[in-house]
Formats: sequence, C-alpha cells, structure tokens
Amino acid sequence: MTVERMVRIIAGFFIMLSLALAHFSGSVDMIQLSWLWFTAFVGFNLFQSGFTRFCPMDIMLKKAGVKPGCGL
Repeated sequence: MTVERMVRIIAGFFIMLSLALAHFSGSVDMIQLSWLWFTAFVGFNLFQSGFTRFCPMDIMLKKAGVKPGCGL
C-alpha cells in the first residue's frame, strides 16, 4: 500500500471518528440535516478511496483537464 493511499485512509478515518465522537458526546446532532453530513461524505470518500482507488474528485479533476502529479 502506498503512502498516498494510507494518508487517505487515515484522514478519512479521523474525520469520521471526530464526527462520531461529537455525535455520541452530545455536542452534535447528526439526526438533523446540516453541513456535517457533507463532512461525513468527504470523510467516507477519503476512507473508501484509500482501499478502492475510486475517487470522484479525481475523475472530475481529470475531466477538467488537470494533469496528474508525478506519483512520488
């Protein structure tokens, strides 16, 4: 597994963990629709893209003409 994939997995996990901790401590009400659902979506996509290599943002950026990096 590459460093890039591990970073995506860890970042996604930490985002989802922080949302879960805030929800279960009573600081955040995830039952109501809010911008925190967007944060959950981003965290989940980061997490899953680390395992599957499927990233919707990669696809959108490639279609917009952004060139991929050197892959270091």
